Amino acid sequence: MSFELPDLPFAQDALEPYMSKQTLEYHYGKHHAGYVKKLNNAIETEAGLAGKPLLELIRTTQGGIFNNAAQVWNHSFFWLCLCPPDKATEPPVELREALNKKFGSMETFKQQFADAAAGNFGSGWTWLIINASNELEIVNTANAETPVQNPGVTALMTLDVWEHAYYLDHRNDRSSYIDAFWTLVNWKFVADNFESVGVPQRAA
Repeated sequence: MSFELPDLPFAQDALEPYMSKQTLEYHYGKHHAGYVKKLNNAIETEAGLAGKPLLELIRTTQGGIFNNAAQVWNHSFFWLCLCPPDKATEPPVELREALNKKFGSMETFKQQFADAAAGNFGSGWTWLIINASNELEIVNTANAETPVQNPGVTALMTLDVWEHAYYLDHRNDRSSYIDAFWTLVNWKFVADNFESVGVPQRAA
C-alpha cells in the first residue's frame, strides 16, 4: 500500500487574496506532493515498513523516512486548518471558553500564538495542542518535527512557518503571513479536534 496525496478541502484559488493560487500550486502541488512521493519511494526499499500507518512511521522511524512521513501528516493537517475567508466563522463557544480560561482572552491567545510563530527560528511549525497533562498549550516544532510523535498529545491547529508557505505572497514578512492566517482559520475543524478530547478547561 502506498500513500496518496489527499485532495485539498477547497479550490486552489479559494484562499485568495490571503493565500494565492500560485502559493497553493507550489506548496501543495510541489512540496506536499514531493513528500508523498519521497515517502513512497523510501518505504519500498525498507523491509517491514510497507503497509504501516502514517502515525506509526512517524513514531518509529528516523531520518528521511521520518522527515517525509511527518511532513505528509503535517501538511495534510495544515490544509484542514484552513478554509476560504467567506466561510470562516468564530470559534464555537466551548472552544472559546477554554481558550479564554487558559490564555485570558482570545486576543491574548492569538497574540501568544502569533509571537510563537514569528519567533520560531528557521523552518518549522507552530501548534495549538492538548498536551500530555490534558492542557491547552502553544508549541513550536522545528523542520519536520510534529507533536503527534508523542502518543499522549492531540494537535488542534497548526501554522506552517516554512518559507515556502508564504514567500511568494509575503516575501520575507512572516508577520504579514501570520496576520493573514487568522482570516483563514477553520475553527470548526479546530473545535472538532477539541471536542474529541475531554479537557479540564471545558468542565471547570
